[in-house]
Amino acid sequence: MIDCIQNSSSDRMPLMFVGHGNPMNAIVDNTFSRTWREIGKTLPNPRAILSISAHWITPETTMVTAMTRPKTIHDFGGFPNELYQVEYPSPGAPEAAQATQDAVTRVPIALDQDWGLDHGTWSVLLPMFPAADIPVYQLSIDYGQPAEFHYEIGQQLRALREQGVLIMGSGNLVHNLRRVRFDGGPPYDWAIEFDAIMAKAIQDGDHRTAIEFQKLGALAQMAHPTYDHFLPLLYVLGATDPNEQPEFFNSDFDFGSASMRSMIYR
Repeated sequence: MIDCIQNSSSDRMPLMFVGHGNPMNAIVDNTFSRTWREIGKTLPNPRAILSISAHWITPETTMVTAMTRPKTIHDFGGFPNELYQVEYPSPGAPEAAQATQDAVTRVPIALDQDWGLDHGTWSVLLPMFPAADIPVYQLSIDYGQPAEFHYEIGQQLRALREQGVLIMGSGNLVHNLRRVRFDGGPPYDWAIEFDAIMAKAIQDGDHRTAIEFQKLGALAQMAHPTYDHFLPLLYVLGATDPNEQPEFFNSDFDFGSASMRSMIYR
């Protein structure tokens, strides 16, 4: 085992799925960012944070960042200049990346030196861990793989929690940018319904319903025209221990078509 992340079982880390939503949540004071700040105060100090972000898609491969100084990626357009000036200068976690590569046997994991931290990661960590002094690294998503594949990788990541690694999936339980309500209107009925179905499944430990979300047909297609923002949830559910109970937070909607519902397992 890699020395720098050796830990005792008493140092087992929590596990989170965070609805990140609008990148502006990183720098504005709202309900979502205030909750992230409060959550950060309740968390133990991890040796590293592994983020599975909806915004790092690597077709036909799975990668993990292994650089010592990951760059801050501003992977969006049309926002105020202030947002592009944000940096999240956390150190990388090359030893933890190697341990992750060793832990996952479901598929070969390639070590990456190019990506960095995209806004699915830093927009949440900036309010949650503002000192940016905890090593952070990312695992990519092979979008072409079936849902079961992502869940199974999550199961193999579970062991990292015993080594001081806090695992965070970052996406949205409902994410349809084509139906955004910029006027601040209420959430759509289909968004509320999909969110409620998934919340109940998560609360009940019914991971099969989440894995088979596409069986919801048109409802799933409305909630996720593309499902990149749903897949991080499957990694998190896979990494839970039996009988762990979720604590929900930010159980609201942004712009009518993005569920910000998040959860933590301690």
